Amino acid sequence: MSFPRFNLEHFENSSGVERKKRSEALDKICIETGFLIIEGHGVPKKVINEQWDIVSKFFSSPLDIKREVRVPYSGYPYGWIGPDQEALAASKGEDTPPDLKESFNGGPLNIPKNIKDPAAYEFCYQPSLWPQIDGFREIWESYYSEMESLAKRIMVAFAEALGLESSYFDSFINNPISALRALYYPETKDIIIDKQQRAGAHTDYGSLTILLPQTGTTGLQIKKKNTWIDVPAPQDCFVINIGDLMELWTAGRWVSTLHRVVAKPNQSSRKSLAYFHQPDWEAIIKPINASFSEKVVSGPYLMEKFKSTNL
Repeated sequence: MSFPRFNLEHFENSSGVERKKRSEALDKICIETGFLIIEGHGVPKKVINEQWDIVSKFFSSPLDIKREVRVPYSGYPYGWIGPDQEALAASKGEDTPPDLKESFNGGPLNIPKNIKDPAAYEFCYQPSLWPQIDGFREIWESYYSEMESLAKRIMVAFAEALGLESSYFDSFINNPISALRALYYPETKDIIIDKQQRAGAHTDYGSLTILLPQTGTTGLQIKKKNTWIDVPAPQDCFVINIGDLMELWTAGRWVSTLHRVVAKPNQSSRKSLAYFHQPDWEAIIKPINASFSEKVVSGPYLMEKFKSTNL
């Protein structure tokens, strides 16, 4: 299939009939695949290149450097998660071997003081752990800030694609509890254990994910009509996908697509950066313009999902 693309800059610079046409095209993509390539994103190349450099330096660091920032206990959201510690397919109730990956994870940059639920501070507002690598925190936070800004712009496009006011989602994302994850998939061996993947089949939990795969690499796949389809990794583009909360928000109009990072014998190593956009902790998410009353609270919902994947 020809993978769908959407140029955010062209959308933002358009108006009238042309803007409506672009909104309708975005709506169609989100209905049919829930995955798309974003062009015209405006994120500075310097920020992206520095993030890649610092992440590569971390994953190539000696084990003792990584262990200094490993998650202190299972279910802690931030820090280094080493090999054999996570199985994403568990979020779909599937029992599989651990995923063939390691990751470094960081949380929100700002901590609001007015949240009534103490679980928020015990989970998503726990401190991020920073490795002893020169410039790591500053570069990581710069990239996170760019992703936060990009997510807000995409949410405006999403609102218009749904026929809503452009500001519809603003009140839900004043203090988003989004997380940034750097992933490293090491080289694979001659034999892969049955049902083991680099990342098991899953859907993402939040409103949207902004993924930056290593340019030219393969492995990310989406499932469409019972067929696994490769997602390209073009240069200077992000891959966006709809999460479970956005599927709920749209009453199932938009699809949170099952995806995985497939493991095959003798693969080269691969890296990616994933920003998981999640509405405010206390945001109540319920279907827009729908008669049924299913709803979830953003933070507790995320916490439950996250803890289900830790081994």
